[in-house]
Amino acid sequence: MALNDQVRQTIDKMLDEHSVFLFMKGTPDSPQCGFSATTSGILNSLSIPYATFNVLEDQEIREGIKEYGDWPTIPQLYVNKELVGGNDIVNELFNSGELHELLGLEAPDRTPPEITIDDQAAEAIRQGMASQPGGELHFKIDEFWQPQFMVQPARGHEIKTEAAGIVIHMDVLTAQRARGAKIGWQESLQGSGLTVDLPEAPPPVKAMTVQELKEKVDGGEDLLVIDVRNPQERAQASLDFATPLDSGGMEALGMRDKDLPVAFLCHHGRSSLAAAEHFRKEGFTSLWNILGGIDTWSREIDPEVPQY
Repeated sequence: MALNDQVRQTIDKMLDEHSVFLFMKGTPDSPQCGFSATTSGILNSLSIPYATFNVLEDQEIREGIKEYGDWPTIPQLYVNKELVGGNDIVNELFNSGELHELLGLEAPDRTPPEITIDDQAAEAIRQGMASQPGGELHFKIDEFWQPQFMVQPARGHEIKTEAAGIVIHMDVLTAQRARGAKIGWQESLQGSGLTVDLPEAPPPVKAMTVQELKEKVDGGEDLLVIDVRNPQERAQASLDFATPLDSGGMEALGMRDKDLPVAFLCHHGRSSLAAAEHFRKEGFTSLWNILGGIDTWSREIDPEVPQY
């Protein structure tokens, strides 16, 4: 697909107005592919201002940006109108410290974390590595604080630490998240496997019943309730004390102390849980999901709220 002048001018304007720009699938708050999630997560960890464009919203830009920089995949990161690359390159530059240098930032903290591995876990890991000769043990903690172990060759930029005589390779973000990690072994009815305790992880999202929500609202507690439903659903049924997750809601969250409680509301309690998990990874420490959503509120608290 040839890049027409209008699309080129649109892309030029975006890059002229923002020194750091990411073309991605979805948004940083709601990425629509794993590669876009990883790349935006790296930029978020650097605490720098950057702009994005969701290529899923405009087919011409989605195809045009591939021609613009002669790069076939999304995401694409630009700094000062120069193409840096896609997810793999951004990840490589981040872990080597070159991305920090490019952005005028201090070099990343590469202090190896202290990790402990109990005897059973260490033996299981050694057996796993023995079945894959030539590989090194890699430990990764993703943006959702989910741990993963892999045996693969080292690439050279990893941060290394040693526990129970086992050398563990990590990327920069994992090394920071893994401080004080305890790796153990668990036997249960469901099976056996490694367990990972991460002291640096944000507290888990907690469940709140509609009865508990009513008590907190009636009691005047400092609780921010965020309604994650779309405008059409909110028009059918809403709660006066809930803040929509729109620009105003994002501003309210951005101004709120991350240790103060925030509860998320949707129709039945599923989308709200996903939203709460997203803000958990952003560092909020007191997050609640309202069980059953506004549908249960209507049935058990206030029947004047319409059901749909």
